[in-house]
Amino acid sequence: MDLNLLRVFLAVAEAGNFSAAAERLGVTRSAVSQGIRRLEDQRGVALVHRTTRHVRLTEAGAAFHAAIAVPLAEINAAMDDLAVVPQGTLRLAVTSIAERFLSGALVASFMEAHPQVALDITVTDDEFDIVAGGFDAGVRLGEVIAQDMIAIPLTGEQRQVAVATPAYLATHGTPAHPRELMSHRCIGWRPAPERAPYRWEFEENGSAFDVAVPAHLTTNDLQLMIRTALAGGGITFGMEETFAEHIRSAALVPILQDFLPPFAGFYLFYPGRRNNPPKLTAMIEHVRRWRDPS
Repeated sequence: MDLNLLRVFLAVAEAGNFSAAAERLGVTRSAVSQGIRRLEDQRGVALVHRTTRHVRLTEAGAAFHAAIAVPLAEINAAMDDLAVVPQGTLRLAVTSIAERFLSGALVASFMEAHPQVALDITVTDDEFDIVAGGFDAGVRLGEVIAQDMIAIPLTGEQRQVAVATPAYLATHGTPAHPRELMSHRCIGWRPAPERAPYRWEFEENGSAFDVAVPAHLTTNDLQLMIRTALAGGGITFGMEETFAEHIRSAALVPILQDFLPPFAGFYLFYPGRRNNPPKLTAMIEHVRRWRDPS
């Protein structure tokens, strides 16, 4: 049984004529008439009496209408909920350096707006296929997102900074060029034990280069990097937003800024497909409003 035929019959029974039913359904009068005829032919029973202006339910039609009206309304309501109300678990893979996303406010406001969506966020710096990993979406820097993904800006341009405490710089001097980092205590980062430490990236006269600093401490924990730097342990390096609070308070001082130009920021990305699930659509729209509240 074609469910659409039941909707056509219900519209005719409630409207009282084919033209009004056609207008309600957004189809032609002929389509309504043919739909009723198909339903009658399938069941082998007349459901309506036709006149030039009106239709009237037969006894069988009235009984059929009474039997399907409530169940069909419940089905329509369920379909509407499926199409409109975001619900279920939304799984996200988020890089550990996406400070704007991980700061809590964006996530908390999404939870408040969409109580029927459960967020499952994995903080990971591994680069992998999020679809194969079972994730709905991810957050990464734009430069590392695969081209077959759709990307929504989460932030504007970003930049990396090298920072240290005023006391450390007063004792050990402030490097004027990245190559001078080789004579300093450096606090480095690696995404995983089997991965090489991250090489600090700079630019000079339009040419990019990197420095494999002699890290006296290497860790995959950003908070340990920050705490060690704040304790005067040396110079560390990362996204400016990661250190923003401590830079504002002057607890950490940015250095080598002439060698650290801005670059494309973070994006929410997801696989391109015709119909995204409502839970993902809700996150996409939430990020857009967060990025541009106007």
